[in-house]
Amino acid sequence: MNIDRRQLALPVLALGLGVGLMSVVPAFAGADEDAIAKNVEAFRAAQAAGNAEGIAPLCAEELSYSHSSGAVDDKAALLAGTKNAKYKWTSLEYKNPTIRIVGPAAIVRFNFVGEQEFAADGKKVPQNLHILMNWQKQGSDWKLLSRSATKL
Repeated sequence: MNIDRRQLALPVLALGLGVGLMSVVPAFAGADEDAIAKNVEAFRAAQAAGNAEGIAPLCAEELSYSHSSGAVDDKAALLAGTKNAKYKWTSLEYKNPTIRIVGPAAIVRFNFVGEQEFAADGKKVPQNLHILMNWQKQGSDWKLLSRSATKL
């Protein structure tokens, strides 16, 4: 079997082109990660304020929002629950967030730490959850497609 220089050069050239293309991808991922991080913070701020109007544009119409109790809301139920909440958040933090982009989707994980104060009796209830959010790129916007909560 005879191997000439051209046969050896093609795989090296292809590898070089592949590495060059891969170095362009993080620039897009970084911009998407920044957009998702801004949306996650906007969601947290609206949630902490009980602002359904702030939450609405961040959510996909197909939203599936799971609470740590096991209850599942669609977008309309989440917004209604936010508007009619019988508590207020005295604190709410999303700690140690991670964002992983996979094509037109993003996986976001963080610890949800806060305290709710109930209007009826002033009782304060701490919350310590692990959250998994899935965001989907719809057009040029990232929308919350699903959320799941697990008690810690």
